[in-house]
Amino acid sequence: MPEPQVEVRRSARRRRMVSAYREGDTVVVLLPARMSKSEEKHWVAEMLSRLQRSETRRRSPTRTSDAALLARCEELAERYLDGVQPSSVRWVPPMRTRWASCTPSEGTIRISERLRDVPAWVLDYVLVHELAHLEVPGHGKDFWLLVHRYPKAERAIGYLEGLSAAAGLGITEED
Repeated sequence: MPEPQVEVRRSARRRRMVSAYREGDTVVVLLPARMSKSEEKHWVAEMLSRLQRSETRRRSPTRTSDAALLARCEELAERYLDGVQPSSVRWVPPMRTRWASCTPSEGTIRISERLRDVPAWVLDYVLVHELAHLEVPGHGKDFWLLVHRYPKAERAIGYLEGLSAAAGLGITEED
């Protein structure tokens, strides 16, 4: 893959923060004006690397394929939930009041397409949450004991609460 065209924009108002984004075929890197040429070279390389990692994560098969979602559920179930398995897992159009849903009697899990771009550890939490419903249908104490086997559960809950608040979705964890 050829190196992208890079445009460096310096700002006297910018003190420490460095950021980058795509603008068409160009990567724009925003730097403080006071940075030296060697610091600029370092940060341009760093931001290109970060942007590449972010874009690669977004193209991950788990983000596009129902089969990959099912495979990820199988891995998570083995690791955190004694191997409970869903009969199907699939992406669905954005739900109005939920991130995901589960029908325990059928063993089916549906994941809102709103979650396609969240970090992998947040998607993993949602999958563990729904897998736990295959064992315990409600949101009682036994359910949360299962969910909290996933080590980043609290962190993911906070991420989802922030995402919901920022987007004005009104989605809460109890839904």
